[in-house]
Amino acid sequence: MNARRLTFAVGDIHGCLAQLEALLASIESAVPGGRIIFLGDLIDRGPESRGVVERIMAGPTKPGWEWLTLKGNHEDMLLAARRGHAEMSTWLMNGGDETMASYGGAIPLSHLVWMAERPSIIVDQYRIFAHAGVDENIPLDQQGDDILLWIRTPPNHSGDYWGKHLCHGHTPSRSNPRTVGNRTNVDSGAVFGGVLSCAVFDDDKPGGPIGFLVAESVDG
Repeated sequence: MNARRLTFAVGDIHGCLAQLEALLASIESAVPGGRIIFLGDLIDRGPESRGVVERIMAGPTKPGWEWLTLKGNHEDMLLAARRGHAEMSTWLMNGGDETMASYGGAIPLSHLVWMAERPSIIVDQYRIFAHAGVDENIPLDQQGDDILLWIRTPPNHSGDYWGKHLCHGHTPSRSNPRTVGNRTNVDSGAVFGGVLSCAVFDDDKPGGPIGFLVAESVDG
């Protein structure tokens, strides 16, 4: 095994704990260590949002791994509702009901604080990681959550992205994970009966993913 460092960027989980555990097992069996970036939307719609949040908050169980978690628009909706900045009913109708059920009706403050503290973007030497994407008409350092957590990118679009490769989730499709030019979408619709997927990047080399890993739906 060579010493290259790999990053595994995981798409929208949405309370699908069994698929998350299966994907983590695949990742950890592939290499002895590396970095995992969870691209947000850990919660809502699926049955085990609390379990997903607790699993990721707990962090790696093996040495040599670094976990980083981005905020998704569903975490944003929850936090906005709890702060009174948006209607609670809007979040509940968009998967929040299932999240509240998984928590038995009360989300611990520590979980809310942890979600609020998640960053909205990670930029490294060769890549940009964000939940939804970026807007190339705005400087990268001026992108706000209204873009990073909510933008929809047409399925066949690729930009220059300031010379970097963009990896995101947010827009589900059974055809994902999919790379188009300089952009990779890893939201494969796990909660809609699709797969939970991640893109694998070589941190020392520019460009798109060197491969993908997926965990099949375990529903029904």
